[in-house]
Amino acid sequence: MKKNLFLLGLLVCSMATVAQTEKAEKPESWYFKLGGSYFNQTASTEFPEVGGQAPNRDIYSGTLTNNKLVSRESITGSFGQGFRSGITAGYRFSTRLGVEMSANYYISNSKTMAQTTDRLYGYDPATTAATYISFTAEGQIKAFDLAPSIVMFLGDAHGFEPYTKVGVIVPIHGTLDIKTDRELLTYVGANQVAKNNIYSKDVVKPNPTIGFMAALGTSYKLGKHISAFAELEYRNFTVHGKTKETTEYTVNGQDALATRNTSQRYTNYHKKLDVNSNNPLFNPNTATSDASDTTRPNDKMDELSSYVGISGLGLTLGVKYSL
Repeated sequence: MKKNLFLLGLLVCSMATVAQTEKAEKPESWYFKLGGSYFNQTASTEFPEVGGQAPNRDIYSGTLTNNKLVSRESITGSFGQGFRSGITAGYRFSTRLGVEMSANYYISNSKTMAQTTDRLYGYDPATTAATYISFTAEGQIKAFDLAPSIVMFLGDAHGFEPYTKVGVIVPIHGTLDIKTDRELLTYVGANQVAKNNIYSKDVVKPNPTIGFMAALGTSYKLGKHISAFAELEYRNFTVHGKTKETTEYTVNGQDALATRNTSQRYTNYHKKLDVNSNNPLFNPNTATSDASDTTRPNDKMDELSSYVGISGLGLTLGVKYSL
């Protein structure tokens, strides 16, 4: 981040120098842009844990006495792939220099964050019933952001006007929605005696953050005030969780959210956990995953904060109206 801000500062200084040494050929003016973008991720990292499950694709095989892990694949990626729509207001100080402020809405593609198949989940010796679990957790980011930037116009040529811009990305609202589907199959011997489908939706809210963006684009005049434009944009930032809440929980299609206690529904993320944390790994007096627990039933669970990336390279197409 410090390196990005240093480079941004150097570019701002150089652009300001150009603007001061060049006489403006046209008066100051406002313009507005409306566009849509599609981004591809540019960096893949390991996803954070989901409900205590590592970011792996695990496959188990075998029965009660020989249920073993036969395949494991690390799941990597980022939430930098997806669609964005936005509106931009720009002010042009001179032929070469201007500033823009964009307001954008971004929705990422869904990404698999963890997956398990046929893992032994529980055994009841009284009935000899063995339960196996399979689940898939999918994550998706939705966010609004503001992106102030400085624009350097490179000159007109046959109706085209290329430009470059650099700026920062300031998310003002966003969530990571994690949807998990679980299937629990119970067997007595070779006979299936029960099947339960459990669905949950967790909403993770992030801490404040800031990102970096840079773009190369061009506009093409369609009329006196109207132009079409295209931009190739790179952006890079990460976010880390602040809180998590389970907003949906169903068992076989029936709402069962009320059966979850506070520690199961709510999580606070921290940089460090210790004996004072409401987490069973560090504190024995912790509200457990058992809904009947009464030790600390009104305490939210404490977990380590994790990071997800939203880095991507995207193409934006749209129209520009100049006053």
